[in-house]
Parts: sequence; structure tokens; C-alpha cells
Amino acid sequence: MHRGNRWPTSKAIVNAKVKVMEILAKIPVGSKTDTVLTLCFVDPYEIGIQFETVRVLSARFVDFLVLLAVFMDANRNYDRYIKADDVRVEKFLGSESWRDRWRVAQQTGAPFPQFLASEYAQSMESLRYLKTPLHTMHKVRSDEKNLPLYYLALFSRHERAYKFCDEAGNMVRIRQNFLGTETCR
Repeated sequence: MHRGNRWPTSKAIVNAKVKVMEILAKIPVGSKTDTVLTLCFVDPYEIGIQFETVRVLSARFVDFLVLLAVFMDANRNYDRYIKADDVRVEKFLGSESWRDRWRVAQQTGAPFPQFLASEYAQSMESLRYLKTPLHTMHKVRSDEKNLPLYYLALFSRHERAYKFCDEAGNMVRIRQNFLGTETCR
């Protein structure tokens, strides 16, 4: 929703909340005899996705594949995001106390992007998702300068999702090796 220096109006935020409720209403409700598998791909170009949106969708049995724009946005806009009156990181993590943990993390030399990705994973754990350590997230880099852009992280309440993800990753690596390319197209 961010275009230049403009941020969403309250009307856009209300519309986003209505859309989330519409999406939630369309997800079938599963049962022990009629199971449902739902994957939500969260693909923002910034850290503007509000954790509350994910919290609402997580009311159902939903796995999330999330692009965490912690390098291409949060790292680049660090000076703006750490200001006391800026609430973007607070809304992204769903935590008002993140700055206290950031001060402690800074003393240990933790980089801001890794801190945010780990904090996001902890926020997902608060919704009963399985632990997703930083080393299991896929760091995506730019083609030109090999600079980190974002993490791609899977969040699930069931180990089977991680098994599927690993198997898919193995297939991509096999194809890359066979074709001799860096990307699978």
C-alpha cells in the first residue's frame, strides 16, 4: 500500500480488514473427518503487513509462507523505523515492547534484519506455530550484487509442512544442478 511517501489512509486500512474477513469466510472449516489444507503466501514489498492480519487468518488451520522484507525495507529504513513515534515495526511484529528487546540485541551485536526475522518467528510461535529458527529461513539475494533482500519463511503448526517444503527444495536443487542454472524456470 505504500507509494512513495504516502501511507495508507484509515479507509484503506478498514478495507484491508474487511478483505481479511472476506478471505477468512471463504476458507473452508475443517474437521477430523474433513480436513482442509490452506497455505497463505504473504508477499509484501515492505514490512507493512500488520501482524494482526496474520493473527486473524491464523484462527483457521493456515500455514504461512512469508516474505520478510527485513533487508530491502527494514534495514534500508532503519533510522526511520527505530524512532519512538514510528509504529511500523510494532505493527509488523505485533509487539509494543520490541524496542526493549532490540536494545538488548544491539549490545550483543545482532544485526537489525536478523533481529526482526527472529522476532517475527517468535510472534508466530505465540500463535502456536512451530519454532522457525533463523537458519531455517531462506535468505534471498539480488542477482546483480548478491545483496540480501529478504527471508522467505514457512510457518506451520504441523511438521509435515516442513517435510513437504524440504522435498520441494530438494527437487529445485536437483533441477538446478541438472540444468546448470541458478534459478528454476
